[in-house]
Amino acid sequence: MKKKDLIRISLEGLNSNKLRTFLTMLGIIFGVASVISMVSIGEGARQETLEQIELLGSNNIIVKKNSITEEENKKAFFSSGLTLKDSEAILQICPYIKSITVQRENTEKAGYKSKIIETKIIGTTPNYYLTFNSKLSEGKFFNKYHNDNYKNVCVLGAGIKDKLFNYENPINKKIKIGYGWFTVIGVISSKKDGGETSSEIRNFNDDIYIPISTMFYKMPKNKVSEENQRNSRNNVANAVDRISIDQLTIKVFEDNQIFETASLIKRILLRKHYGVEDFQIIIPEAIIEQKQKTQSIFNVVMGAIAGISLLVGGIGIMNIMLANILERTKEIGIRRAVGATQTNILYQFMYEALIISLIGGNIGTIIGFILTSIITKYAGWRTLITPYSVVVAFFVSMAVGVGFGLYPAKKAAEKDPIESLRYE
Repeated sequence: MKKKDLIRISLEGLNSNKLRTFLTMLGIIFGVASVISMVSIGEGARQETLEQIELLGSNNIIVKKNSITEEENKKAFFSSGLTLKDSEAILQICPYIKSITVQRENTEKAGYKSKIIETKIIGTTPNYYLTFNSKLSEGKFFNKYHNDNYKNVCVLGAGIKDKLFNYENPINKKIKIGYGWFTVIGVISSKKDGGETSSEIRNFNDDIYIPISTMFYKMPKNKVSEENQRNSRNNVANAVDRISIDQLTIKVFEDNQIFETASLIKRILLRKHYGVEDFQIIIPEAIIEQKQKTQSIFNVVMGAIAGISLLVGGIGIMNIMLANILERTKEIGIRRAVGATQTNILYQFMYEALIISLIGGNIGTIIGFILTSIITKYAGWRTLITPYSVVVAFFVSMAVGVGFGLYPAKKAAEKDPIESLRYE
């Protein structure tokens, strides 16, 4: 018997009881939809982790100023907190350091024409651009000349640019920050928002970046005293080296040097701060690794749930096929009597199982796409559907059809024709 005839007979058999066929498909439909949606959640989380690594820098160590306990407060009189001098000491002693970026943060009002927005002003050094793997969508980042000469220039985050300028080109336009006017020389491309729950990863798109020397000398909250300015006009570092800063970002040459360098930095700072741990050392790589471990456990659990759905679908196929064979025993006997072979009967019922899996797999794929969109929209989780997940889900559903359809089909093929004809 030709293959197309066997497929036609299988379709007729399924079509004769549409409700039973549909109910049999449900397990496959939900199983495939679960696999696609769960894998898309895991892939979205993986992509987010990669972006966070790029955002923070895989070779970076972050040192932030930290609040201290009452007991430590007694010693804190001797500590100046986190300062520029700390960065100089770390750079001189640590052999693995490629660069150090200094940051000081303030909240100020920024205005352009009639628009005024309260935002973060980041005083930093020219190497910030490279340390955090930033990309410029417009203009340039400030350089050593701007920093050494306390120039009133700034670089905008993508978010603050949109809020102040909309579609207008901001380059060379002047904005008011606090009480001073600053010329916009660049715009940083949009960066991933780390979310409200993360203390290490936040939304950088609403920040404005200015030279740290300009912040120290010209911003009202950070101004160096007039006496220091007069005594240190030729040496910026001496004038500001005891002014507290919010963060140091240390970039090392190689990934395998991070933990050793972090340990050395801690010892240096404790010695300089007279044993007061008024700083916090953050290793982004360690944070990301922990997050990846947690995500892996989540992915395994979600994958197991999706796998169970497919298993239940497969068992449903087997049960319905066995019931189907029992009801169609006489039909099997007649077909054998008129010349159908055991192989023909085997293929007939195998095709029925495959057709159920094929149609169920296609419907499940469509529902998987819809379910993923719903998860993204209402749960706020990032999802990413990959061709790999769709192909895997589809072929797994086919394998389930073959695996769980083989036993019923084999049992139908092995039925005795005489006994089948006598069956009522």
